[in-house]
Amino acid sequence: MSEPAYVDHPMLAEGVIEARQYQLQLAAAAREDHTLVCLPTGLGKTTVSLLVTAYRLADDAGGKSLLLAPTKPLVEQHAAFYREALRIPDEEIVVFTGETRPDDRADMWNDARVVVATPQVVENDLVGGRIGLEEVVHCTFDECHRATGDYAYTYIAERYHADALNPLVTAMSASPGGNEEDIQTVCENLGVRNVEVMTEDDADVGEHTYDTDVQWERIELPEQVIEVRDAINEVIEDRLDKLRELGVTRVSSPDVSQKDLNKIRAKLQELIDNDQSEGYQGMSVHAEVMKLRRAVELVETQSVESVRRYFERQRNAARSSGASKASQRLVSEPKVKEAMRKADDFDGLHPKFRRARMLLAETLGIEEGERVIVFTESRDTAEALTDFLGEHFDTQRFVGQGDADGSDGMTQKEQRETLDRFRSGEFEVLVSTSVAEEGLDVPEVDLVLFFEPVPTAIRSVQRKGRTGRQTEGKVVVLMAEDTRDEAYFWISQRREQEMEDELRELKGVADDIEGDLGESQRALDDYGDEEAEDASETATAATSDDTQPAEADGGSAAGGGDGQAGLTDFDAPDPDDVAESEDEGVAARADSGDEESVEVVVDQRELDSNIARDLSKRDEVETRLETLSVGDYVLSDRVAVERKSHADFLDTLLGGDRSIFEQAKDLTRHYTRPVLLLEGDGDLYAERNVHPNAIRATLSSLAVDWGISVVQTRGEDDTAEMIQTIAEREQTDNDREVSAHGEKAAKTLGEQQEYVVSSIADIGPVTARSLLEEFGTVEAVMTAREDDLTEADGVGQVTAERIREVVGSDYQPDA
Repeated sequence: MSEPAYVDHPMLAEGVIEARQYQLQLAAAAREDHTLVCLPTGLGKTTVSLLVTAYRLADDAGGKSLLLAPTKPLVEQHAAFYREALRIPDEEIVVFTGETRPDDRADMWNDARVVVATPQVVENDLVGGRIGLEEVVHCTFDECHRATGDYAYTYIAERYHADALNPLVTAMSASPGGNEEDIQTVCENLGVRNVEVMTEDDADVGEHTYDTDVQWERIELPEQVIEVRDAINEVIEDRLDKLRELGVTRVSSPDVSQKDLNKIRAKLQELIDNDQSEGYQGMSVHAEVMKLRRAVELVETQSVESVRRYFERQRNAARSSGASKASQRLVSEPKVKEAMRKADDFDGLHPKFRRARMLLAETLGIEEGERVIVFTESRDTAEALTDFLGEHFDTQRFVGQGDADGSDGMTQKEQRETLDRFRSGEFEVLVSTSVAEEGLDVPEVDLVLFFEPVPTAIRSVQRKGRTGRQTEGKVVVLMAEDTRDEAYFWISQRREQEMEDELRELKGVADDIEGDLGESQRALDDYGDEEAEDASETATAATSDDTQPAEADGGSAAGGGDGQAGLTDFDAPDPDDVAESEDEGVAARADSGDEESVEVVVDQRELDSNIARDLSKRDEVETRLETLSVGDYVLSDRVAVERKSHADFLDTLLGGDRSIFEQAKDLTRHYTRPVLLLEGDGDLYAERNVHPNAIRATLSSLAVDWGISVVQTRGEDDTAEMIQTIAEREQTDNDREVSAHGEKAAKTLGEQQEYVVSSIADIGPVTARSLLEEFGTVEAVMTAREDDLTEADGVGQVTAERIREVVGSDYQPDA
């Protein structure tokens, strides 16, 4: 077998990127336009993006590349690959995740050539005005099928096309969507105009793939497990009878589908909206059904141990303060208690455990395999499997970070170390939840074992991509008979077939889709100014002659001596051309953003709405994110805005977490001109069973007694317009400055102490109170050791280090 050839390019490390024809062809196409790259898992989509990045950075010495990936482990993996493959100093290839301090990210962004980040962090930094996309010459959206709805990819793409001087998007996925409409939506949300699809049917791709044998194994449940399930199902039938009496369903079978449960919930909400008390009663019963249905699913398809742990959490929840009636009724129900007792008495294993052990013995023993991955939906099952399989094989678990139920998770560092040890062969079995499914470079394995079927095509395709990349692979799916596993089996089969058919069809009609995208996305050209468009057209014309996707005479694009591939698309740029390009780019950047703008300080929690994103996209507005102790938006030193939907406002009258008058007290204590924005296009007086006079009395008290201006807006768009209008009036017309702490100084002693501590390292009011409660005085907080600081609730190691840095460092006036 001949030695592989490698791509030769001044931005690429020698002997790292193997010259694969299909990757070079895809990279050449992706250089020319905003492109969706569809390629089977494990065949190097990231390599395609890296090749495009190398070209773009070589062509624009002042540019940056931004690669977005949905999970922290995936971000770390991509960064490691880029550091290995690119001739760029490691310190200029940086990682942005939630573990990186916002202020540090702002500094790192300025010095970086390549940024690899999770999308939520970049979204926050864009909304907060910490970073700008003007210099980003290549933006990659990995696992781009996520670009739907309000996911951060959609917002970032819109900002990128609007702000970048010379944008180029590469979107990547092995499974971009279940049908043509889904794929079209992803393309439109990311501003993609070109679609490149390669499947395993393509000859060049086929050279690097192997068949994956998928086996479905039916597992018969033992009688004791069926008894636990049937006991829970009896309670579900009883609760469904109660819902039938309310007239919201005709369903009586405990195998009720999620679709039917959603319909029931919608009908109950209608009763609540019509002020019928039966709606609230029904919602509580519905919550019981959902909990019981989850218990049945666990005992049928996961393990008796997982349902034991689930019941224990329900018992703990029922004992806690503020426990829901649904939780309390659930654990006190005699038939549920009987099911709990049966589960506790069961001393055997779910038969899936024994079958899993046998399959691993065959693979690792008889067949002399080296590595196996076992996937399961439940973290409890992952822990139980790790313990059980660990008695026979060298086994480690791989799960996400801690969850709401209190289950121990893994830190990012622990995840990285576990994968490194698995790759190096330090252990042979990895038991993982869904965290390892999506794009993560889990090493080649001999067997992928699904502990249960996966009901979505995308996740199933991702999992199967862990095997069959270097040698023939095998996938086994365990399926409990006469359970939800069988339903998921048929759903999975149908959806995966649809996915395969859709990809093949997509390959055949890619040109038509591109035509449709060209019609629907002409607005992309409107984002940039005419100079930027002219520059882009000139650059395209100048490079069009040397960007043929493959050799015209059928020869290999991997030609060249000494094992290096001569890639015609990756000729080194002329230094003078680069210098001129850089100078022009700097001049263009200097010309932008001269118009006067106003600043809006946004509370972090407001990112749940679209208002902050909307404001951040406006040329006339600069947004800044902070954790505000008062209000949702600060527009000057005297104006803070509290935004409430009609529902939120009425909740404060009906015993919510904080009454509206508590919030009014805080607003008026810190700001002389507070504003309450009431958002909604319906009738405020008719939305809840609250007497109109009570609403009128509250509004009049806010206006007259508290001096708060109450302003009505129709929705989020109208709210954004109103916020900008008030900000312009304050900052432009009245020449007021913005102060997140307000102008009023009449604070109590406790408030002044909280104010002083909260200003340290931007830790915020909640952590400030926690520190003062722990240490007693401001002086004690200031002199506390780093280890002692972490004893306060909500103070981790990073925060403690930052506090000591601020308090103990020499004064640096220009820092």
